[in-house]
Amino acid sequence: MDWISNVVHLLFEWIQQLGVFGVMLGLMVEVIPSEIVLAYAGYLVNLGSVSFLGAVVFGTIGGTLAQLFVYWIGRYGGRPFLEKYGKHLHINKKHLDLSEEWFNRYGTGMIFFARFVPVIRHAISIPAGITRMPLGKFTLLTTLAVIPWTILFVYLGMQLGKQWELIDEKAAPYVQPAILGAIALAIVYFMIKFLRSRGKTV
Repeated sequence: MDWISNVVHLLFEWIQQLGVFGVMLGLMVEVIPSEIVLAYAGYLVNLGSVSFLGAVVFGTIGGTLAQLFVYWIGRYGGRPFLEKYGKHLHINKKHLDLSEEWFNRYGTGMIFFARFVPVIRHAISIPAGITRMPLGKFTLLTTLAVIPWTILFVYLGMQLGKQWELIDEKAAPYVQPAILGAIALAIVYFMIKFLRSRGKTV
């Protein structure tokens, strides 16, 4: 639809005018997927409009604040609210079901590992809010996961330059290893957790 294209175009102009603050706000409002906003931030680095460090720092802040917003919605709005309005945050019922299942089965550690899994990376904040996971722990794990994701997409956008819109194609070879790496770390994490729990019961 033409009006959607116009809104997106205006948003990118707004980001460019505001620099790193535009990157942060663009990630917070979540009108456009974070990967695209970060790739555009990388393009701005390529142009010399913002620094790489600035894009990464403010991209991390924006990405973390966006997830804190979803956390608070889960905490105070609950699942019924999200089933009704989640589509505006790119979250549907399938995302809710899967994120709840993962969170309930594997615990708070999934807040970090799930950030690298496309289907549930945004929705995982919802069960954290619903179960009132400690805010400090949630923020720490979210930030630790957002940092490498931000660095990757800002870097790729910088390398692509004017072709930053091809980010999906360019990122694919990097995202899959990131997912596999997160899964491997998750397995190690849960093995340690399981062994510790057995040690306590012996």
